[in-house]
Amino acid sequence: MTIKEVCKRYNITPDTLRYYERVGVIPEVKRTAGGIRNYEEEDLRWIEHAICMREAGVPVDILIEYVKLCRQGDDTFEARSDLLKKARVEILEARKKYDDALKKLDYKIQKYDEAVKTGHLDWDCKK
Repeated sequence: MTIKEVCKRYNITPDTLRYYERVGVIPEVKRTAGGIRNYEEEDLRWIEHAICMREAGVPVDILIEYVKLCRQGDDTFEARSDLLKKARVEILEARKKYDDALKKLDYKIQKYDEAVKTGHLDWDCKK
């Protein structure tokens, strides 16, 4: 599969795909005799994993380390699990920040909706 086909399939840019390979978020892709990347099924699984993890907020440096560990073999199961647990904690911390911001935003929206109805904006300064 060509880079163009892969990008269309996963809705990512060629630059993103090349970057993922260059930094090690996905393993190096085999090339044709002419030097063109030739993505195979295993490459696609790595790409799907990278996209999923990035969309979940997993930092690139953790993904790079994860790929290195995977390539080292089955002796790295515990290290991989620890790495994913670390990523999970980071994502939960980020989610808490978003949840807190949403609460504040919802409060402000509620106050403005009340002001639209009453013609008076009243903040209780607790939020």
